[in-house]
Formats: sequence, C-alpha cells, structure tokens
Amino acid sequence: MASPRSRVRAPELRGRGWLNTGGKELTLADLRGRITILDFWTFCCINCLHVLDELRPLEDKYGDVLVVIGVHSPKFEHERDAAALAAAVERYGVAHPVLDDPDLVTWQQYAAKAWPTLAVIDPEGYVVASMAGEGHAEGLSRLIDELIATHDAKGTLHRGDGPYVPPADAQTALRFPGKAMRLSSGNLLVSDSARHSLVELAADGETVVRRIGSGERGRADGPAGGASFSEPQGLCLLPPHEADIAGYDVVVADTVNHLLRGVRLDTGEVTTIAGSGRPWRSTVDDHAHDALAADLSSPWDVAWYDGRVIVAMAGIHQLWWFDPIKRTVGVYAGTTVEALRDGPLPDVWLAQPSGLSVSSDGTRLWLADSETSALRYVKGGALHTAVGQGLFDFGHVDGPAAEALLQHPLGVCALPDGSALVADTYNGAVRRYDPETARVSTVASGLAEPSDVVLDADGGVIVVESAAHRLVRLAPGAVSSSGAVTVAGERHRTERPPTDLAPGEVTLEVVFTPPPGQKLDESFGPSTRLVVSASPPELLLDGAGTTTGLRRTLVLNEAVPTGVLQVVAQAATCDAEAEHAACHLTRQDWGVPVRVIEGAAARLPLILRGLDTP
Repeated sequence: MASPRSRVRAPELRGRGWLNTGGKELTLADLRGRITILDFWTFCCINCLHVLDELRPLEDKYGDVLVVIGVHSPKFEHERDAAALAAAVERYGVAHPVLDDPDLVTWQQYAAKAWPTLAVIDPEGYVVASMAGEGHAEGLSRLIDELIATHDAKGTLHRGDGPYVPPADAQTALRFPGKAMRLSSGNLLVSDSARHSLVELAADGETVVRRIGSGERGRADGPAGGASFSEPQGLCLLPPHEADIAGYDVVVADTVNHLLRGVRLDTGEVTTIAGSGRPWRSTVDDHAHDALAADLSSPWDVAWYDGRVIVAMAGIHQLWWFDPIKRTVGVYAGTTVEALRDGPLPDVWLAQPSGLSVSSDGTRLWLADSETSALRYVKGGALHTAVGQGLFDFGHVDGPAAEALLQHPLGVCALPDGSALVADTYNGAVRRYDPETARVSTVASGLAEPSDVVLDADGGVIVVESAAHRLVRLAPGAVSSSGAVTVAGERHRTERPPTDLAPGEVTLEVVFTPPPGQKLDESFGPSTRLVVSASPPELLLDGAGTTTGLRRTLVLNEAVPTGVLQVVAQAATCDAEAEHAACHLTRQDWGVPVRVIEGAAARLPLILRGLDTP
C-alpha cells in the first residue's frame, strides 16, 4: 500500500451515463467511505469477461464495504452504442454499476493502457493500486483486508448497501442465445447463454420442446432439470461411433466454467468431460493431457474435425483438440499471442477465436477470429486468412476479400458450395465469402448481434440473433449472388493515444512486483517470459521474439512513423512461506500504439502486476 506522501487523489468519474444505478449519476463523493474497484473493460474482450467472473466472489465476500464500478471503454465502433452496452451488461450478468465512457475520458484520466485494467480507490478517495490484466483476485483480497483494517481503525470506513440497482427481469423464451445446432430429428439445440442452459426447439425455431439445465449459474452434473452451466456457447454433435463409446452425444463449450460438458440426447443427462474448472494460466506445450485434469480457458465453440473435437479456446487465443475416446486434450493451433499470423500449425497467431464450422467435404475448418475481425480457415495443416487485416482494423466493407472488413464476428457456417457465411456480429449482418471469386458480400443486415448461423434440413439459413433473443430465418435465395448486396461502408481503425518513442534503440522494461505473500518461482526454470512483435513487422529492426528476461533493447525503424508493439509478458510465482505452496502465473498482453519521433523517450515501461500506487 502507498505511503501517505505518495497518495494520488482519484479523478472524478465522467462519461455519457450510468447503468445499474436506477438512473442515478454517481460521483466519487457517493463512494466515500467505501473501498472502490474501477474495472476498465470492453465487452468484446475475453480477458475483461474473465475479470468480471473473478470479481464476483469479492463482491459477495466484501459486499458491505466494497463497490465495483465498471468503466466501459470501447474498442469497436459497435461498443460505443449505448443500447449495445446495456445488452452486454445484462448478457454477462454484470451486477454492479457501469459508467458508459465511449470517449475514453475516465480511461485517460486513470492512465489505463490495456483491457482490462483495475484501479483501487480507498475510502478517503485516493488511488492505492492499479493493475492490468487478469488473475488479481487473490492480491485484491489481501489488499482489501489491509484497507478494511486501516480504515476501520481510522473511522473512515462506512459499511452498508452499495449503489447497485438490478434491472427488471425480462420475459422471453431465450435470453442472449449463443450458438445453435441442428439435430437429426430436425429440431434445433440452442445454447441459452444468459439463462445458463440449453434449449431444444422444434424445427420452426420457436416452439420450446425441453430445457436442459436448471437455469441457475453453476457447474453441477446430473439430470436435465438439475444440471447447471455458466454462459454456455458452442455445441458439437459427435459421430455415432464415438458417441456410443463416449456415452454422450453432444459436446458443449461451457464457457465461463472453463469446461467441456457432454449431453445424452435421450435423457438430457449432463456430465463434465474436460476441464478442471480452473482458468488456464500455464505454459504452452505439445503434449496430450488428461482431459479432466487440464485447465481450459473460455472455450467458445466446438466442431468435429480431423477425427477429434476442435475447441475454439477464446480465452488464450488458441485452438485445442479433445479426444472423447482417449479422454485427452492438447493444443492444436496458436501460441497464445493475440494477433494475426498465418502459417503451419501450431505456430500461428489467433485472437479470440469464437466460431467454428467444417466444410461439407471435411477438408476445411472455418474459423471466426473475432478480435482480428477475420474469417480464417485451417486446411492442409496450415492456417490461412480469407478476410481480415489485424487487431485494430474493422468495418463493413464488401468486395475483394483483400480489402473487405468485418467487425468482431462470432459465428461461421460452411455452405455446401464451398463458400462460408459469417455472423458479422458487431455489424449486425450476415456476410458471405466465396473462395472461388475471393469476394465478400452482405446477405442480411439490420440484425441484433447475430452470433451463429446454421442450416436447416432443407438448406435454409437460420441465424441466432442473440441480442433479439431469438432465431430467425433468412429469406429463400438470400445467400445467392442475386440476393446478396455489396456494401461500401466505413473503415475503422482503433485509435488510442500513441506512445511517442525515439527511433533507434529503445529499452522495453516490464515491471513485475509479486503480490503480497508470493515470490518468483524458478523451481521449473526461468520464472519470466517476454514475447515481442510489431505490426507492421518493419517497425522493429531488432528485438522481436521470445526471451526469459523482462527487459529488452528494441530497435525502432525511423522509416516507419507509426505502428503497434505487441508485448506478451508472464511471470511465475509461488506462495512464499506456505507448507504446500500454491503456484501462480501472471500474464498480460499489450498492444501499444507507438509514434516514432526524433527526441522522444527511449524507454517504454509496462506494469505486469501493479499492487503499488501508479
């Protein structure tokens, strides 16, 4: 905790408006006497969603002294929409006040540089901690205990109810459905994500046949009425032979539980088939692991491909495989670096893969890579990009695939003719990519956050219109060349204030302070790891690659005036004095926009873990 001389007064909270307060505009004066955590987040960001889940136990434990304030700081254009933010707050079960900060006013006042960032304000209104990334729950708990003891003794801590006002319950058959799958009967199985369950609908896409799951957030196995999920997403039907051996028919990506679940269609029985329930914070290897002992990270979709279940592991920017017969899991593609890089598997870069679909001939695995706003595919042991330009470029532009833009797509559907439909979520559209002509067109628009596309038994197109809480059918012929249109919409690039750096040698230093009660753990080798790359690659003349130290000399190219430095840092720690010390891994990704200017700073400091005053 900071000394009194170094305390920094918290800047006022300013934005466009508030959610979850019953219409009240909150100020720091309203929070005086309480411990406050500001959570700078954006609803596209999987790491931000992880933090929401990490904060829930703290909110329950310290409910009479702690107030969490979400400060929504958007990346994508769609996230600036007030109605979209309100939907996201409900979708993800955010049970605390949220400040809508579309112009990043409060973000800049608190010097946030990464999603997510947390800032802790003490009961007297001073910032006492700031930290980026996820995995801070334990350190926060210790800090809150210290603040309670200090301010109880000073008489500056006030206990009582917080300012959160829950919204009214909505009455719809589905609530933010995520993915859908056609069953052999012609019925549809839908992941009803915000109601933590699966729903079987009749072939009309409306009539409810049955619900699998209690509807309460949880991870209980058992019969259909007693089992529970936590924001489930992807669904995959196993081939009959594998289903007979495995003892279940459907694999479910139980996203927030970090699990894969198996469902028997005849009874609705639910079992856990992969995942320890702990979020992955480890190192990448090429080994097969016991499925139930492995840590997963926000599995978002699943598909049967290459003789296994492929898992879109959104939380760590990878694809994994799951073998239901051997009951093992392992890495299929991706290094955990969040970016766009093609090439032979597994050494490629992905960014929050969220949708999977297999071509009718089984040779191609289509992939919606949401954070790069890209449509990609695996074929012949390599990853290729069909549409998409990188982490910060997005829009609604049709035409030649090399110039086309999407905006945070979450779903993809392979068509029998070899083309693919994309649920272009933040554009509210369904787009079609034709590999024969390498062109993109729009087949439907005006949809409310479409998150998946499936075909019915007759080849009709069904869209999961998530934010409208329903499934809709596209008009016959919509996906044909005559039914599609070409949209020449706006091109967007995420613009954050750049960091000015000098050309030539620049020192990158990632500052890491172990949380209270922990120390660096070198029992299994070096305790730290640093990965650096750049977009465009020409920005870095030297310094790219992977090392074990957290300090490195970079050489910036004076001929490249602007770009983004992509930095991934991690540090392994263990409990300092415990008899059976627990191990921890702290990790953070940064995309740092830079401007190369003569006379600017020659040092770039980044905070990996900050339980110190900013």
